[in-house]
Amino acid sequence: MFRTLSGRFLILTVAFVMLAEVLIFVPSIARFRLDYLTDRMERAQIASLALLGANDMIDDAVEAELLENAGVLNVVLRRDALRQLVLSSDLPGPVTRTVDLRDPPVSALIRDAVVRFARPGPEVIRVIAEPAQGGGVQIEAAIETSDLHRAMIDYGMNILWLSLVISVITSVFLFLAVRRLMVVPIKSLVAQMIRYAAAPEDANRIIEPRSSVRELREAETTLRDLETQLSQSLRQKERLAQLGAAVAKISHDLRNILTTATLLADRMEMVDDPTVRRVAPKIVASLTRAVNLTEGTLAFGRAEEAPPALQMVPLARVLDEVCESEQLSIDVASVEIRHDVPPAMTVRLDPEQMHRILGNLIRNARQAIQATGRPGEVRITAEEDADTWTVRVSDTGPGLPARAQENLFQAFQGNVRKGGTGLGLAIASELVRGHGGTLALERSGEGGTVFRIDLPKAAGDV
Repeated sequence: MFRTLSGRFLILTVAFVMLAEVLIFVPSIARFRLDYLTDRMERAQIASLALLGANDMIDDAVEAELLENAGVLNVVLRRDALRQLVLSSDLPGPVTRTVDLRDPPVSALIRDAVVRFARPGPEVIRVIAEPAQGGGVQIEAAIETSDLHRAMIDYGMNILWLSLVISVITSVFLFLAVRRLMVVPIKSLVAQMIRYAAAPEDANRIIEPRSSVRELREAETTLRDLETQLSQSLRQKERLAQLGAAVAKISHDLRNILTTATLLADRMEMVDDPTVRRVAPKIVASLTRAVNLTEGTLAFGRAEEAPPALQMVPLARVLDEVCESEQLSIDVASVEIRHDVPPAMTVRLDPEQMHRILGNLIRNARQAIQATGRPGEVRITAEEDADTWTVRVSDTGPGLPARAQENLFQAFQGNVRKGGTGLGLAIASELVRGHGGTLALERSGEGGTVFRIDLPKAAGDV
């Protein structure tokens, strides 16, 4: 029971009810003592008035009976200036203290009650009070405290048992309520977690929020979002694993094919045709990059990029190759691809990886413009400051859809064109991060799209 929420709630309820009763008990027992002594003084006043009405002609037996019924040992009544011992008997001991009931402070009542409750031994006390109904100026009585102490004990036990009954009944109802409103829904939530954990790839096992309690519904909603994200991530990782295995298999055979194609392209350079001479080096360079990429993939044996081989390279030289390769695949009249980078500007980068990065961005921009059926332009610019090289790839295309912008650099989710795999920008972003830089979408709209590449100048940032 101590390990369950409902059991602990039950025990805490009993403890708190008892604590509340203890806080209530102290002033209650003080009030009980005051009422007890006040009642004895009223009886003593009645007994003394009966004796005065008999003109003091009363025998000892009747006097003793009056004192016994009043619960006092003697009575002193003060009427006007006369102070008179009306009833008396032998005291069992000396008077140990005086209790004044004429407008006593609350603190004194509580203190005296606690002292009397803690002292079981019999004592004789002198009680002073004002007579009821104007029956005099002052009345005093000697009282033996044994009966008072027993009455206080009986009263305390009654409060104790009543408190226990109240706490048990309250706790049982609260136990049932907490179990129905909290424990059962929490157990259901835990059972759903266990069920989902058995097959997290199964979207049918994702929880549907149903609780009417706001806090539990928020927990169910949060769990649903977490399970949805986890299921999507697992499916994506599984897809990536399958893709990686497929790429490794394809790369193994593709390397041999590309090697043969490279040999054939080398022989094309011997042809006298000017067009062939101009195109052949581009083909050879492209095939060389493809071979290097394939060998790198096989060497790592996983879907991770090799670390970049950074060196200071004229950026214009890389852009000349990329722009010319992309321009060969399309007429200049439909899409013009050019760059405005000074030849003297050198940047720390990996030429092969930067060729892939810029090639992907330019190709996406070119295809976006072609899809509109209108002529356009792809332009690359670069600038530098004391800490950073900045390269911008801008186009005059229609801009990116809002959905594509939300997951632009996420694998399989950032498709910028119909039929795309959604891997190009994700790979480009990973390659830029390998350089220590960032790839970001600076703006996109009806006026076109601009991607920005920031590369650090400090070698320690890589």
